[in-house]
Amino acid sequence: MLVLRAAAGQVSRLAWGAAFVALAIGAALGGAHHGFALQMLWTPTVLMIGIVSAGMLAGSAFATARGLARRAVLLLALLELAAFTLWMLRHDAYGWVIADSAGALLVVALLHAARWREPPSRWIIGGAAVSAAAAAVQAVRIAPHPAFNHNDLYHLIQIGALVLFYQGARIMVDRR
Repeated sequence: MLVLRAAAGQVSRLAWGAAFVALAIGAALGGAHHGFALQMLWTPTVLMIGIVSAGMLAGSAFATARGLARRAVLLLALLELAAFTLWMLRHDAYGWVIADSAGALLVVALLHAARWREPPSRWIIGGAAVSAAAAAVQAVRIAPHPAFNHNDLYHLIQIGALVLFYQGARIMVDRR
């Protein structure tokens, strides 16, 4: 919500703020799904994650590109969201969520790599790198303790990525 309040007319910040709001809603739904075994919350949970990906892509497009390149990334974000939504309404495997998120984060990192000298981009690239590390921990199933498994460790590391994303998003400026 702080990113939204600090938007100051910057569409990039608004889009990243919307992504953070969708992530918070998705986290609450996912926590309720896992904690209370409420299967009916799974589809809304994963659909929120699709909104997160689209918001990060759109925000990054406004922060790093202009003209035709920006429009292309915005179209990509819209198509990603539509395709992911339609697919996830019929499929519920978490692997699709990982694939969608990884693809979006790769594009976000590439967009910001072109603006490496700008502080917001360095924060965003750092967040993408920490997210990749968290995904690797989950993929190889590193579990430090039986009561603290690879999913728990993934989420803990991902908190660090979110802090980095937040730092970048709060100072992001639309490219004019």
